Amino acid sequence: MRYLVDVLYPDAECIDVVLDNLNTHSYHALVETFGKTEADRIAVRLCFHFTPTHGSWLNMTEIELSVLTKQCLKRRIPDEWTLNLELIAWENAANASHRQIHWSFTIQDARRVFADYYPSSSLG
Repeated sequence: MRYLVDVLYPDAECIDVVLDNLNTHSYHALVETFGKTEADRIAVRLCFHFTPTHGSWLNMTEIELSVLTKQCLKRRIPDEWTLNLELIAWENAANASHRQIHWSFTIQDARRVFADYYPSSSLG
């Protein structure tokens, strides 16, 4: 996090950071690592957004990596410099497009797929 604050985004007032709910992803972990004064300096510039505990964030990540591979990485790239330029260009285009993931997995699908694992009353 210190690298984000001091090196990557030194001029940003607030850096949005998306994290899973791992126990090391917390303000307290910053205090343990850097001490309270340094943790406070870092934390004041961060805004943590935690993924849902039982959400499909990993699926979204896998989808994005799949798209990245198909659109950008599925060819020979001659060197690290070119790779970095290609990744930056792909990321900028992807962010500008404001793509969304539209889930098609319904409650009825969940009831059918997980019927053997959960009683019907627990699936809503």
